[in-house]
Amino acid sequence: MKRVSITTSVFVAAALLVAGCTPGGSDGDSGSSDPKTFEFWSFTGINQKADVETYTKAHPDINVKLTEVGSTTETAQALTAALAGGKVPDLVLIQGDDLPKFMQSPENFVDLTTLGADRMKGDYLDWVMKQSTTGDGRIVGIPTDVGGMAVAYRTDLFKAAGLPTDRDEVSRLWPNWDAFADVGKRYVQATGKPFLDNTPTSVFFQAVNQGTERYYDADRNLSYDKNPQVKAAFDLTLKIFATGISGKQASFSTGWTAGMSKGDFAVVSAPAWMLNNIRTNAPGTAGKWDIATIPGGSGNWGGSYLAIPKRAKNPTAAWSYIAEMQSPAGQLTNFLMKGNLPTTPSVYTDPQLVGRAEPFFSNAPIGKIYTQSVVNIKPFYIGPDDATIGSELLNTLTSVEQGKVAPDKAWDTALTNVKNALRG
Repeated sequence: MKRVSITTSVFVAAALLVAGCTPGGSDGDSGSSDPKTFEFWSFTGINQKADVETYTKAHPDINVKLTEVGSTTETAQALTAALAGGKVPDLVLIQGDDLPKFMQSPENFVDLTTLGADRMKGDYLDWVMKQSTTGDGRIVGIPTDVGGMAVAYRTDLFKAAGLPTDRDEVSRLWPNWDAFADVGKRYVQATGKPFLDNTPTSVFFQAVNQGTERYYDADRNLSYDKNPQVKAAFDLTLKIFATGISGKQASFSTGWTAGMSKGDFAVVSAPAWMLNNIRTNAPGTAGKWDIATIPGGSGNWGGSYLAIPKRAKNPTAAWSYIAEMQSPAGQLTNFLMKGNLPTTPSVYTDPQLVGRAEPFFSNAPIGKIYTQSVVNIKPFYIGPDDATIGSELLNTLTSVEQGKVAPDKAWDTALTNVKNALRG
C-alpha cells in the first residue's frame, strides 16, 4: 500500500526532528512496558485501524496503541528520528520505496528470523521478500501487500460519452498508453470534461513502474538520469498532458477527493490499495465504477512492510501480530476486507480470491485482475534513494500541470531537483 505525497508535506516530521522526539514521547525509552500492550506506527490513508480492530477482536487481552503518524514520508522521517535516539515503537509500517534506506542499517531492527520469519519466508513472492532480506540472510520486514495495477473508470460517465462500459471492451481500448490517450481525447471531445484525474500519478507512476529498471541499474548504481525507460515514462506523461485530458487534480488533494465524488474526471489509475481510497472518498459513487486492465497489462506500484525496531520493548507481542495478520490466511482476509493484494501467492488460486466480485466496482473480479498484473512482472532493484527520486520527478510533473514549470524545461528541472534533494 502506498499513499503518495504529491508535494511532500513534512511539517509534522520536521517538528519531530527539531524537537528530537517522536510520536509517543521524547525520552529514550522505547515501546510499552506492558507485555500485553504494543505501540504501532502506521501512515495515514490506509485504514490501519480496521486491521487493528480485527486483531484485538480475536485477542481482547491485547492492547494495540496505534499512531497514524502522517504520510509515508512523514512516517519514515519520524522513524529515522526515533532510531537516532528517540522513543521507538514496537511495530512500524514502512512503505516499500522507503525500506531500502532503512536496509542500509539493519542493526536498527530486530532480525525477524530470530522470531520465526525463517519458517515463513517461503510464503511470500520471492522478489518482494528479497527487498527486506540482507545479504547475510537477516530479515528486516515482512511484506503486507503489493500494488498490482489496474484502471478504475466511471461506467456512467463512459456511457454518457458514447464509450463502451464493459470492462473487457474497455481494456481492449487501451493496449498501450498512446491508445489510452486517444480514448481520453474521445471522452473530452464528447463531454468537454477532463478524462483523467492527473498525469503525474495516473500516468508517470504507472509507466515508470512497468519497466525492467527504474532509478538504479542492475549493478545497483544510480541511473535515473540516464535510464531511457525513466525518460520515456517522463516524456510520455508530458505528451499525454499536452493532449488536454487531465483534470490537474493532484492525488489525495482536497480537489481530487471532491472531484471523485462529483464526477469531475472519469478515470483514475488504481493499484490494488487505491480501491479503498475510492470507496472511502466517494461512497456515494458505489456501483458507478468498474476496473479495467492497465495499459501495458502488468506492473506493480506500492507495497509495504512491517518491521520491529531493535529497541522495542515488546518485540514478541509485535511479532505475534505480524505472524497472524500477514500469514497467507491473514493477507487473504485483508484482501477480502479492503482489497489490498496479498504477497502470498498460495492464496492466488483460493476460490475466495479468484471469485471475489467487488460490488462497489460493478462486481469487478478484482482478485483475477490484480493477481494477473503482478504474477508475470520482472522486478527491478529498489535503492535507498528511490523514494526521494520518485517524489522529485513526480513533483516536477505536478508543477507542469499547475503551470509553474514549462514542459520543455521539465526534465532538466526534475534532474536539478533530484540532485539537490540527494545532496540535502
